[in-house]
Amino acid sequence: MNKKNLIVAGIVLFSIFSAGNVLAQKLGYINSQQILANFKEAKDAQERLEKINKEWEAEGREMQRQLQELGEQMESQSLLLSEERKQEKQQELQALYMRIQQFQQEKWGQNGEYFKKEAEVMQPVIDKINKAIAKVGEELKYDYIFDTVSANIVYASPNQTDLSEEVLNELEKGLESGTER
Repeated sequence: MNKKNLIVAGIVLFSIFSAGNVLAQKLGYINSQQILANFKEAKDAQERLEKINKEWEAEGREMQRQLQELGEQMESQSLLLSEERKQEKQQELQALYMRIQQFQQEKWGQNGEYFKKEAEVMQPVIDKINKAIAKVGEELKYDYIFDTVSANIVYASPNQTDLSEEVLNELEKGLESGTER
């Protein structure tokens, strides 16, 4: 057999074994929304969050009511008030408006209490769900389990090959050749 035939035979054998390996992998999926909607601990955690959120919303509505009431008072009394008193009322109105803005930011802003409370309440539930997924994956010998909602892999068998280093090496090769131009 010449060298060319040997290379072709090697490629064919590699392809056959690679295809067999891919076909032998066991894949599964979950629907994380369904799990969260039906898992009692998750529902309880969501109810606790909703209760806290409703309390904050009521507090915010009360502040809005006060703002509206103060604005109406100022408008109805504007003819009777001195300029100095009008300015005081205007500053009071402005201060209340700023307090409402600050309250909303503290509760629901980017780093607000709601998101911190959500993480605090939901993280133990999510950890428990992830442990259950890993246990099912191991016991039923799944290689990968995907989440259909987030399109992420939520479980990968420890026997799977991580190709991250090979991909990084290939990218570095590409970057090296790209910088030589």
